[in-house]
Amino acid sequence: MDTPEPSPRDATRPFSGRFRRVLRRLVFFGSAVTLNLVACLWMADLFWRTGFQRGHFTLLAVFFVLNGLLVLGSMHALFGAWDIICGRRRAVRITRLADGHSGPLAQRFAIVMPVYNEDCIRICGRIEAIYRSIQATGHLPAFDFFILSDTRDLNLWVLEETAWTNLCRRLDGFGHIYYRRRKSNANRKAGNIGDFVRTWGGGYEGMLVLDADSLMDGADIVKMARVMQLYPRLGILQTPPRLIRGASVFTRLQQFAMRLYGPLFLRGLNFWQLNGGSYWGHNALIRMQPFSECCELPALPGREPFGGRILSHDFVEAALMVRAGWEVWLAWDIEGTYEEAPPTLIDHLKRDRRWCQGNLQHLWLIFARKLPFAARVQLFMGIMAYLACPIWFLFLLQSTWLAWDRRFSGLSNLTIPGYAGHWWHITALTQSLILALAILVLLFLPKFLALGGAILATKVRRSFGGALPLLAGVILETLVSMLLAPCVMVAHTMIVISIVLGRSVGWGTQNRETDGTAWPDAIRFHALPSVLGIVWTYVAIHISPTFAAWMSPILLGLVFSIPVSVWTSRSRYGSALATRHILATPEELAPPEVIRLADAATAALDPALSASHEGRFGITAAVVDPYVNGVHVSLLEPARMSEPELDLAERCLSEGLHAMSDRDLTDLLYLAPAMLHMHRSVWLRPAESIHPLWTQAVESYRRRLEGSAS
Repeated sequence: MDTPEPSPRDATRPFSGRFRRVLRRLVFFGSAVTLNLVACLWMADLFWRTGFQRGHFTLLAVFFVLNGLLVLGSMHALFGAWDIICGRRRAVRITRLADGHSGPLAQRFAIVMPVYNEDCIRICGRIEAIYRSIQATGHLPAFDFFILSDTRDLNLWVLEETAWTNLCRRLDGFGHIYYRRRKSNANRKAGNIGDFVRTWGGGYEGMLVLDADSLMDGADIVKMARVMQLYPRLGILQTPPRLIRGASVFTRLQQFAMRLYGPLFLRGLNFWQLNGGSYWGHNALIRMQPFSECCELPALPGREPFGGRILSHDFVEAALMVRAGWEVWLAWDIEGTYEEAPPTLIDHLKRDRRWCQGNLQHLWLIFARKLPFAARVQLFMGIMAYLACPIWFLFLLQSTWLAWDRRFSGLSNLTIPGYAGHWWHITALTQSLILALAILVLLFLPKFLALGGAILATKVRRSFGGALPLLAGVILETLVSMLLAPCVMVAHTMIVISIVLGRSVGWGTQNRETDGTAWPDAIRFHALPSVLGIVWTYVAIHISPTFAAWMSPILLGLVFSIPVSVWTSRSRYGSALATRHILATPEELAPPEVIRLADAATAALDPALSASHEGRFGITAAVVDPYVNGVHVSLLEPARMSEPELDLAERCLSEGLHAMSDRDLTDLLYLAPAMLHMHRSVWLRPAESIHPLWTQAVESYRRRLEGSAS
């Protein structure tokens, strides 16, 4: 926030007054609109000088949108830099709002982590790190932890239960760490959180929502909770997560760029949004009561992909919160908040497929009644994050067509003076070079500002490994990003087209670890941009060498999309860069305590209670292993077994797991009498009366004992 810190007696008043909000937004967006209009008029005058055609109208319209988005991004960086330099004394840090307040927290908070087919050991490792980090502050009694599982893989379900049990036993966390799996994963993550709020929300003032890959420092969590206690108008306190644990070149590029350039954009974003911020879906503290009352998501008219349940629920929930009179803040100075990123370009684009559909659904909401201005802008920026690529693709196609038409139309190259030529006596070539230079300045301005600020600030420069590694990282990130951008452009264009044609996205599991993209996968996934790049290169050269040179950054990225995708996915190249501190981040060079705690976490692992032994994995362990069966049954509701359910259990015993459908297995796993019946049967019945799967699982205990004895 960037307003004077209110005293406790002012805590019930708006954090930022209406005049300040209006003035800042007028200055920010007025500057962006003015710059965009000047650039568009300059281009229109250039078209007039070289001979205006009907196709130029479309090109100008597309340029207006694209350049507007470019200007908007540059303004965020520019105003962010101004805020850092000139607003240092006036800027209020969220971490300082609770200064002078100590003692136990008066209210209780829940830390919730929705999961879907994730690595349960890593999930519990993050929970353990956060638990120990909060414990070190002395405020652990004010927090409860909830693992909210929507996992559909039945084997992973059993693994989650055993990992949670081990975690609670090692941390003495029973009564503080809870586990719940939904029978139906209706409405995906939003439904998972909503089910928690309806069932347990009344016992807590707020909830800290995490993703499965989230990690947060305990001291920062306590500060956030204390700020929410002190400011009763605060509905959501969003933190900016930092990317960590990047192994591949692609992930290291992402985390380096976000860590270096991110603070500028965050301060610029906070400059105009103030207390009308947004919610990003995770690593945010939410006040329970207004969230429950105001943030029920409407079902959009029609069917998916544009209708139905809202996928990108976070922006909408923040908008509903602000509309109801609550405040949403961006805690730009909270540093101990982390997440992980997809390891390859292909994984990144697969995730974008889901996010794109969710953001495009916001087209229904952007003109909704009584929606605050800041919420409309944020919805618009979310939509344009994915529509920008198809618009850019259209701009390039239109430019190629006009260049082709001019090359082979036989039109004269004589030019008209135009306003620029009349007033400043410059040629059309000079005018076009000025426009190109202005666009390049807007494009690279955030990088220059961030790099210059980091080099001049000794502490920041050293945290990135020094001036030379920092400079090398910026150059490498810029070059590789230029190669990746055309491939992303084509991929996003195809994603938008598929959504427009009515293809809805599923709910896939996010890949968080990989050893790189295989060449066959890269060829299959990037065949279209590669072929398109080859054809487009031929056309560009046929038009003129000058046009081909102008298009070369785009064409190179398309033609080499397959090898670039494979190269950036390799962890060994990422490791080679890491040894030289290139693309290094402060969190990599000097890991914070909570990251070290997560790396060393082992509480979820215990050989005595495990569902991952050879021959006894997942469901098999839940039936055969006495400890795993006991844990699983203890988490089920009491029930009576009917005759059809007994028949189902007997069929599972005689025919094995592979003969059962997922639905039948789910019914059995949710039925405590059936699980107990099968457990007793596999141990007491003769081997010839049950399926070999069960006898082999029982025999695995003998092999383990014989192996330990020898």
